[in-house]
Amino acid sequence: MTERARILLVDDRQQNLLALEAVLGSLDQTLVTASSGEEALRALLKDDFALILLDAQMPGMDGFETASRIKARVRTKDVPIIFLTAVDKDQQHAYRGYAAGGADYISKPFDPWVLRAKVQVFVDLWLAGQRLATQATLLRRRLEGDVDVVGELDDRLGMVEESVAALREQAGSADPVVETLARRVAALRQALDVLDDGPSPTGATRREFG
Repeated sequence: MTERARILLVDDRQQNLLALEAVLGSLDQTLVTASSGEEALRALLKDDFALILLDAQMPGMDGFETASRIKARVRTKDVPIIFLTAVDKDQQHAYRGYAAGGADYISKPFDPWVLRAKVQVFVDLWLAGQRLATQATLLRRRLEGDVDVVGELDDRLGMVEESVAALREQAGSADPVVETLARRVAALRQALDVLDDGPSPTGATRREFG
């Protein structure tokens, strides 16, 4: 069963949170809401998240300060953040969002189709990363001589390669996040090819088995 991505929705207005839940509900992921920066930080202490949708304009601790604190934590520094704001003409807000570590920036009122498509890309990236972590575990088991899992590893890596190829078509080859993931998958494929030529637990190489 595929693990669901956990997505944190942060906005001080309840109606905005309800709108986000309505738009993203069809993605069939786990949606968690927070009505302030402080509440968002507490949620991030309890659970791991694949993505954060963060309102930039909130009373007290605004989205930019919240993002800076998120990026300052080792556990959460790599969680991508999409900023949401009603300010759509002041480019300084976009610059501040990227400077605070935001991966993307969407103005309100947002196009629900665009928002859902962008969130889907980040969810797919997270799922691919989870698969890669599984491959790494299997690879370590093989290197430790626990069991011969090269065949299973090859099958699963093939699934990851297909997911990354689909992401590149959807996000475009210029997307730095997707390209970084593609390079990591390619490196894992090279490592697997080397391992495939190595000795099995019985002493023969895998290819000698035919």
